[in-house]
Amino acid sequence: MSTKSILITGCSSGIGLHAALTLSARGYKVFATARKPQDVADLKAKGLLAYQLDLTNTDSITQAVSQVLEQTGGRLDYLFNNGAYGQPGALEDLPSQVLREQFETNVFGWHELTKQIIPIMKRQGHGRIIQCSSVLGFVSMAYRGAYNASKYAIEGLTDTLRLELKRANIEVVLLEPGPINTQFRANALAAINANIDLDNSDHKEQYQQQIARLNSEKSNAPFTLEPLDVTQALIHALESKKPKVRYRITTATKLFAVLKRLLPARWLDYMLAKG
Repeated sequence: MSTKSILITGCSSGIGLHAALTLSARGYKVFATARKPQDVADLKAKGLLAYQLDLTNTDSITQAVSQVLEQTGGRLDYLFNNGAYGQPGALEDLPSQVLREQFETNVFGWHELTKQIIPIMKRQGHGRIIQCSSVLGFVSMAYRGAYNASKYAIEGLTDTLRLELKRANIEVVLLEPGPINTQFRANALAAINANIDLDNSDHKEQYQQQIARLNSEKSNAPFTLEPLDVTQALIHALESKKPKVRYRITTATKLFAVLKRLLPARWLDYMLAKG
């Protein structure tokens, strides 16, 4: 059997890095991408085939895809859309441009990359697109509105792609992690400091509580798992003859999926407000 190829975004740390290293060790031809040149250099130092890919820049996406196809003879078996960040903040405090930037990375960049990969998979007659969503793609938390909205969008786009690509023999799968120990929290803290006017916000006290939690060494959310747990679901999504439509990862995701079906909306709001 020929070596399977996979392009992964967001490999500078966390889920993307763990997936890239694990799949490479498993025999996949992994193309690991990151936005910052130093992160690309670090990935190469770890023995990975690595390329710069900025999800906010169409030319960067096109160049990365071209570089990958040069290495594979114009083929690609799998795409793992993972690169994303979270912009915390009350919606009333978020400048519209900040919300646009959240969508440029978390939604529009994924859409552009996926659009460029679909014709390749159609020509070869097969492929799988794995999208890393979140528990916040189907339930909402206060002060996570920009990220919530971006992941809700990914859920809708993914469900639609699955329907549209079925006849093309291209599987489209969602991963829905809950709390995972990654650099995501440190990046969220930087995003608060960069884009939220704390001193003039009606939510100043809530921000201070969030900043204290984000400054802690590790997540204090219950049932927090490691990137390994996401990689295990990813491997099943890649290698199963019939992958699941959704992989709900962590107890929090599984619990809220059930509660969303069973509870009245205001009851669920009450539980989420205490999170």
